[in-house]
Amino acid sequence: MDTDVLDAWTPRDLAQAGLLEEYRAFVAASGPAAVDRSLAPEHLTASCFVLTPDLSRVLLCFHRKGQFWVQLGGHLEPGDESLASAALREATEEGGIPELQPGGALPADVHRHELSAAFGRCRVHWDVGFVAYAPAGSVPVVSDESERVEWFDVDHLPPGTPDDVAVRLRTVLDEVRSR
Repeated sequence: MDTDVLDAWTPRDLAQAGLLEEYRAFVAASGPAAVDRSLAPEHLTASCFVLTPDLSRVLLCFHRKGQFWVQLGGHLEPGDESLASAALREATEEGGIPELQPGGALPADVHRHELSAAFGRCRVHWDVGFVAYAPAGSVPVVSDESERVEWFDVDHLPPGTPDDVAVRLRTVLDEVRSR
């Protein structure tokens, strides 16, 4: 799995830049365990903020295990060539929109979060967030991993969305607008 994108990206946000340095150190110290969830309870994940081209709406899923609204994403799989390809694969699988257009190879944010016992062996996700764009009028399709998948205005996220998702979304939108 290619994680060089973590070295290639310079975040716009200073807090993101600081956290990215921690990611780089984590990957260097963890070796293969950084990208393989079977090797360690802390590992990288890839998520995708699926947006409309005008950046007014975001696609969220109601996460089955977590019971909250969140961007699409998940664990890295052996066939994933990069973090960006893993994020796009997860978004396509979970959102059911096959025509997603990647928003570039660079991340749009990083976010480390601890997990409850409901997530099994996983204890900490070192998530790397990317962006993809859905064609106008795209209709999402629910997958086995989500109870619901819906579009929301970026300024009006649904009840049940963790506060950090709204913060991440603002960071992602600022990053995308600055590119």
